[in-house]
Parts: sequence; structure tokens; C-alpha cells
Amino acid sequence: MAHPENPFGQVLVALVTPFQADGEVDWPAVEQHIESCIASGADGIVVTGTTGETSTLTDPEKIKLVEVAKAVSSGRAKVITGGGSNETAHAIELYQASEKAGADGVMIVTPYYNKPTQAGLLTHFRMVADATDLPVILYDIPGRTGVPIKYETILRLAKHPNILAVKDAKGDFSEVSRVLNQTDLMYFSGDDANVLPHLSIGATGLIGVTANIAAAPYRVIVDAVNAGDLHTARAAHQSLEPLVRAVMTHVPGTVAAKYILHGLGRIGSPRVRLPLVGPEEWEAALIEDELALISDVPGVDLSNFRPDRNAAAGGALPQIAGTTR
Repeated sequence: MAHPENPFGQVLVALVTPFQADGEVDWPAVEQHIESCIASGADGIVVTGTTGETSTLTDPEKIKLVEVAKAVSSGRAKVITGGGSNETAHAIELYQASEKAGADGVMIVTPYYNKPTQAGLLTHFRMVADATDLPVILYDIPGRTGVPIKYETILRLAKHPNILAVKDAKGDFSEVSRVLNQTDLMYFSGDDANVLPHLSIGATGLIGVTANIAAAPYRVIVDAVNAGDLHTARAAHQSLEPLVRAVMTHVPGTVAAKYILHGLGRIGSPRVRLPLVGPEEWEAALIEDELALISDVPGVDLSNFRPDRNAAAGGALPQIAGTTR
């Protein structure tokens, strides 16, 4: 479980949101999937993040996901609400509602599309962090948002009492080292291929997409790094490499993760919401080629893998009224 000074956990799953074939949230599948992740070694569940398709979830769905995750985890894993908004006022509303729903922490993504200045980022993060008593993870992913959180801005944000961590999907390891040297911030790897490199320079843990399919190997990696056992950590990292490539290379991570989870019989439908669509034939073939290279990954039995490209085709629209901005 999490260290006493770490309110988030170390093996955090960036949870997919299982949908029914018509695109509505499959709530029993959500519960089952969270239980499976925790049983496999996850001590943190991040709901309504990028992988959870936050952009196309309605606000009531987002809050219910926090409530369901909190009920299922029952103290065994921390529940972090991700996503946010590129409108500061709306982000504040969402995080305050998530706190009331029982979230243990919040992950605030850099405002997207607006392309704010660093002064705008600083104000956005501070105002959201001021609006809740929950511990905060900053989510730095310029590939999706268009704007990085610059080093100087991170140093200033580190002085806020509620801002305790960064999820790094920027991949600038020298900057991570500088921030770790000059602040008390915790770092979480936000790039599945770089989990072990991040941990090796002092990161606390990971927030992973591939962990939806195989949380157990990440538990092995984290525990091995904690024990100073590089050999065991490296072996687990290498065994995961083709699975990470299958999930993260050919289509958006949530699309591939749902396709694989459905093929393994762990969710009832691989449906995603538009504008995401399931993998095309050639993309599905590439994913399956990567899976064929996997051997000896705990929790992944590909002898039972039955992909259904027809079920994954297309995308859905939410039927429930409510803002998704």
C-alpha cells in the first residue's frame, strides 16, 4: 500500500470506463474491472482521466465513477479523480463535487485548447488547488494539451500546500531530476514505456494505461525498485514491453486497452465514444501481432484471447443529457 507520506499509492491504474454496446456506462463492468485491478496489485485508481474518456463523460457520470470506485475499493486503494476542464470555474466545480463524492485526491490536467501562458497555468492550478482540501497531482502532458508546465512554473506550484505531485508524460528526465532535487514533489510516470526509467531516478510510482490489463507486473517493478532489486525490476519491465507497445503505439491507449480487455473476456464490450472509434482492421492486426510476442506476463493469459473486430468497430454517442466540456 501507499507509504504514510504518500496519499496516492504507487501503482495507479488510469482506468478505462467500460461501456455497453450502445455507449452507455456499463456500471457492473466498472465495478468488476476496479476489483480486478486492485486484486492484481493496484493501490490507486484514477477515474475520469484521459484513458477513462473524460472528454465524453457527462458530469454526473464522472461523479458516479468516483462514488463507485470508492465503494468498490473500500479502503484498499486510493481513488483519484482525473480530467478537469479547460475552464477554471468548471474544473473547480468538478473537483469540489468529486471531493464530496469521496475522492482521495485530484489530478489536474493542463488546460487544453486555450493554450494559456505560464501565468495562466499558474493561476488555474492554484485556484483549483485552493478550492479543495484534497491532495493534488499536476498532469503535465503537452502532447495532448499543447502547453507544457515549464520547470519554473512547477517550482512555484510546489510551494502550494495541496500540490504534492506531478504526473509526467513529457519525458524530460533531466527536468524531473531537477524538480526532485529542488522540491518535495512526488513524480508519477505517465508514459507506460518509461515507468522503470522514471522510478530509477526517484519517481514515486506510475499512473498507467497498460495496468488496466496487467497491474501485477507493475506491482513487481515498484516493489523491486523499493527493495533495490534492479534485476527483478528490469525483467518485469522487459516482459511488459510488447504489451505496452500493443496498447500505446497503434491507436489511442483507451481504444487498444478496451479491445484487449474485451478479447480477454474481462469487459463486455470494447465500445468507445466518438470521436474515438475502435481499431480499423489493419490497426487491430498490428495490435494482435504485438500480443503474439508476449510471454510470461502475470495476469495475461492470451490462450483465451478472442478479439472481436466487429464489436470494436465505430464509436458511440452518450445518450444521457449533460455537459461533457
